[in-house]
Amino acid sequence: MSQKFNEIINSETPVLIDFFADWCGPCKMLAPILKEVKEELGEGVKIIKIDVDKNQQLAAKYQVRGVPTMMIFKDGEQKWRQSGVLQKDDLVQRIRSYS
Repeated sequence: MSQKFNEIINSETPVLIDFFADWCGPCKMLAPILKEVKEELGEGVKIIKIDVDKNQQLAAKYQVRGVPTMMIFKDGEQKWRQSGVLQKDDLVQRIRSYS
């Protein structure tokens, strides 16, 4: 997974990573928000969901302590990180700032 992950985040397009878990209530609230963000930005963002229970090594590497945790990567570098649910407009604005 980490090799593929590195390929994914090494992108000129901002990549939003959503570290989530199936048992997490706020993660379920975030899913439709991310869908709306993707609909608004289209090709301007890649959104990748990573299940922390199935990808524990990756979650540990990025020190994900709580879910949901979102990160934005561009050109392989982590540009932003926040835990918890954000509203669509906040996320769109944040992603656009790295476009």
